[in-house]
Amino acid sequence: MHIVDGALSSEVVIAGAALSACGLVMGLRKLEMELIPAAGVLSATFFVASLIHVPLGFSSVHLILNGLAGIILGWAAFPALFVGLLLQAVFFAFGGISVLGVNTFNIAAPAVLVGLMVHPFIVKASSARAAALAGGVAGAMAIALTTLCVALSLALSGYNFVAQAKLVFLAHIPVMIIEGLLSAAAIYLIFKVKPELLHVMSQKSRERKAK
Repeated sequence: MHIVDGALSSEVVIAGAALSACGLVMGLRKLEMELIPAAGVLSATFFVASLIHVPLGFSSVHLILNGLAGIILGWAAFPALFVGLLLQAVFFAFGGISVLGVNTFNIAAPAVLVGLMVHPFIVKASSARAAALAGGVAGAMAIALTTLCVALSLALSGYNFVAQAKLVFLAHIPVMIIEGLLSAAAIYLIFKVKPELLHVMSQKSRERKAK
């Protein structure tokens, strides 16, 4: 999912940086104290999981678990995933500094979107299996949207990248399935062991409305 330095046009790089900056501001504002430990764990999980990758031209195939981050953190997935991407770029030259904004947006924006869509269903789920099903759908959907964002970033950077963009999407179909299964398992475990973690966002939202 990481796009390397030099692969994108200046316009796409600038737009990605601007959009990610907005996401980071919103994410930091929404980062509740109760979610900071979870944000650290999910950032570290993303950091490790996405280091195990298969190069694919201007991108790569690997796990990212951004759907799970979006479900638990909401907008706070932006700073959590940004930290992981920054550390990878600095220490392992994975991705790159100039495309950090684009990579952050491509991975974090789908996480937030999917999290906001699916989180209410998980909170109201009547059983761990129902919550796991919603989590699995979110995990697969987040990868699909991230892949589309990566493909769009490449396609907007020049006609020569259109074939590469199609290849990126097709290569990530198995990843969507694996991410869906892993996200379902994680939500099932959280629902059973620490269900209050899934209620932090909705609880804080109710408190704000009450004020």
